[in-house]
Amino acid sequence: MGVFTVLTRCIVQPLSVVDDELVLKVGMTFTTLEDAGKFYRNYAKAAGFSTRVRCTNRKGNEIKNQLITCSREGKWKSKISPTEKTNPTAGLNCLARIYIHTLKDVGAWIISKVVLDHSHPCCPSKAEMLKQHRELSMSIRRTIENNDEAGIRPSKTYQSFVAAAGGHREYNLVCGSFVRVNHHGQSTLLGCSLMKNEEIESFKWLFQCWLRCMGGNAPKGFLTDQCASMKRALEACMPTTVHRWCIWHIMKKIPSKLNGYKGHADIEQQMSHVVWNSHSKDSFDRNWNDFLLNFGLADNKWLSDLYEDRHIWVPIYLDHHFWAGMRSTQRSESMHSFFNKYITRNSSLIQFVKQYDNCLGSREQAERESDAADFHTVIPCATKSSIEAQFQDAYTHAKFREVQAQFRGKANCITRLKNSALGYSVYEVGEQVSSSIFDKFAVTYDSVAAEVKCQCLLFESRGILCRHALSVLSFEQVSQVSPRYILERWSKKVKRQHTHIKSSHDEPLMEPRSKRFDQLVFRSQNICEFASESEELTAILHHAYDKVMAEMEALKAKRKGTSSLSHEDANLESVNELQSLPRIRTRGRPKNRLGSKLEKQIANATKKKKTKVLSELMRECYIQINLFDAASAAHSNCSQYQGQVINYQLRVPAAGDNSLGV
Repeated sequence: MGVFTVLTRCIVQPLSVVDDELVLKVGMTFTTLEDAGKFYRNYAKAAGFSTRVRCTNRKGNEIKNQLITCSREGKWKSKISPTEKTNPTAGLNCLARIYIHTLKDVGAWIISKVVLDHSHPCCPSKAEMLKQHRELSMSIRRTIENNDEAGIRPSKTYQSFVAAAGGHREYNLVCGSFVRVNHHGQSTLLGCSLMKNEEIESFKWLFQCWLRCMGGNAPKGFLTDQCASMKRALEACMPTTVHRWCIWHIMKKIPSKLNGYKGHADIEQQMSHVVWNSHSKDSFDRNWNDFLLNFGLADNKWLSDLYEDRHIWVPIYLDHHFWAGMRSTQRSESMHSFFNKYITRNSSLIQFVKQYDNCLGSREQAERESDAADFHTVIPCATKSSIEAQFQDAYTHAKFREVQAQFRGKANCITRLKNSALGYSVYEVGEQVSSSIFDKFAVTYDSVAAEVKCQCLLFESRGILCRHALSVLSFEQVSQVSPRYILERWSKKVKRQHTHIKSSHDEPLMEPRSKRFDQLVFRSQNICEFASESEELTAILHHAYDKVMAEMEALKAKRKGTSSLSHEDANLESVNELQSLPRIRTRGRPKNRLGSKLEKQIANATKKKKTKVLSELMRECYIQINLFDAASAAHSNCSQYQGQVINYQLRVPAAGDNSLGV
């Protein structure tokens, strides 16, 4: 329903300190090579990097020494030219490593060389995203296998792990989402609203509530669909916010609004050309009037109303504001589609609230994974430009790819100096969009202020320097751009404040007994996995379990008769259970068509026939089960752990009988 973007403050991510007990030192000895490698991997996880075996020297079948390095050691070069495709690479010539060799006389392994310094920053909070540190435990692996055998879908299994770790129209409620764009260009859900209707007063109430949640700070820009009620409510509640209509919805209406005119296909094409290729307000007004006169549309009310509201939907009137690349409500609609993974049209309001947390957690997980990819890999430059290297060092992968697209597009631009005075130059950049068509853009460059500005307004609206400006900078032989063109908004070296706030999906509300149970299960998984390696270890664990069980039963018997309900349990039980709203019958005809009298008679006859067949099946099953129970009563001396088996006798269906006999 509503989409807006807000620039948030950022804080630099602090460096971590690894516990001294995990740090490797020269002279450390280990019983096996595997123990040494495991110790280094544990240190790597705590420090925030991953390892790999660089080389292993053998004598026959015996390993003599081994070199284990940081996974970012070396420098990998793709066979594909960077101008064609730029894949992220982890290699940064990192020298962090350990060297292990065997002590023949002692039968142990010793570390003879340790290098702990890295050529890149390390981040422990992102270590879990690295492939080496994402192993499945035996407990999780067995759960996946059991669920797969039971026919449970992988998506449901995944959601169960997420829960363990941490259509609304049936209520006649309108759902709207507030969406913004993060530094990866991903859609981020800020909040949702459920309203009874879409009247002006309802929207006013919604926006006032939103302002209270945001501390009274109105967003700089707000993008919505073409809703008159929302427009008036925004003008009243957020007068300083720039309101923008979704241009996609407007252009989509052209066929239905102008279909009655002759040559409507040409009308649609020409209108799109006027909207997208007018590089100034004056040129848009001039081109629009020519468009109306050429097709005889001067009296069309829909086009006249659009022209009156041109300041809230035509790109040239809005692109001097920052929109993070948003021009349509597609992000909001894609977020609604994303919600469909978690809820259905039959979901209750309570289920919606619970699944909302899952949706938030999923979006935050996607952002953390992108942060980890930016931290541990590098996209190589496609050109030799030092300006491109500036953006490579600062921007996230997603935004750097957008910058690279502009560098590649610079090859289609021809720069010509029109005039220059006192360090202020005006250029005309012609971009070849086809074999015979050039689009011309005016670009100004101030060498004193190190400022470049293009007529296309790409940097102002998206925060990405356009190919026309880059072409002028190249013409002026500028080696470094001003810091004002490297936005902190797209930086990969900052961490936003909201990631430090503990949210509801980080620690879901559950009764204390369930919370204690989950904690015990989590701790016991490692013990069970370790004990399952041999019969001796398993026997030790069984003995310990029996001993602990006896102690707990004795303690429970001692406390029998006293109240064991904790203060936390009592507080949680005193909370009233949240009830869902009663379902409201929607307006219009029901989903099922009212049948005729004959159709009802046929349905009743079919129902009676099915009931008769089912009763016969149940009676025959009952006879077979009783016969089996009578026969099995003679064998009552079997083990107390032997369970009864019910035998279902199959019979051959008679001719014309469509039921399956049991």
